[in-house]
Amino acid sequence: MEPQQGSDGPPQAGDVAVIIPAKDESERIAATVKAALDLPGVDLVVVVDDGSCDATGRLAAEAGARVVRHSRNRGKAAAMESGAEAVKLLDEGRAAPRHLLFLDADLAETAREAAPLIEPVRRGEADMTIATFTTTVKLGGHGFVVRLSREGIRRATGWQATQPLNGQRCLTRAAFAAALPLAPGFGVETALTIDLLRAGFRVQEVKVPLAHRATGTDWRSQLHRARQFRDVARALAARQPVLTRLAHRRR
Repeated sequence: MEPQQGSDGPPQAGDVAVIIPAKDESERIAATVKAALDLPGVDLVVVVDDGSCDATGRLAAEAGARVVRHSRNRGKAAAMESGAEAVKLLDEGRAAPRHLLFLDADLAETAREAAPLIEPVRRGEADMTIATFTTTVKLGGHGFVVRLSREGIRRATGWQATQPLNGQRCLTRAAFAAALPLAPGFGVETALTIDLLRAGFRVQEVKVPLAHRATGTDWRSQLHRARQFRDVARALAARQPVLTRLAHRRR
């Protein structure tokens, strides 16, 4: 896999790469990329065009991103893995690998507010940070998926997550590598949190004034939530045998 070159010149020295999975995000991707490039310490933005049917990839490259394209839609987890692999290739020859900051493609200008996610990782205080949005966005009623994820994480690890499905996360390269392979589909965030906590990595939530597009209430949005529920449930079920074995050992 060879990442395509964006339109900007040579990047400045930095220690953070931003990875943005994107599908059909032509309306917001350029603003998201430009805002991400303004973050302190960010010298690389990789957009994974996950089978878009619009100009997402072209607009991302014109905004200054390196673009990796999937010929067909493979889902968020696959896009995250492709983006991280592209960064790994570009990190060859560096003294230390870049930290990985994952951002949603629809953040637009608010992506520049993601800086607080980086600092605990940079200072060595956390191996993964998870954003909790301080800007309230009406999400169209998918709270039942959030509750499923939150309760599943609590039962698996004892840790109470505020926004367990939030995809805005900064990780060390070591933490990301320890979580591979990622859980498929929309179960990726739930599984990532459980797997890293179980492995002894430090996870920290950070309040940030970010906002993304609200989920609607039409049939497409309801189908999206149903898929979220299915994928989160599958991620939790895949980790249930471990919970059962641990419970038996404690008796």
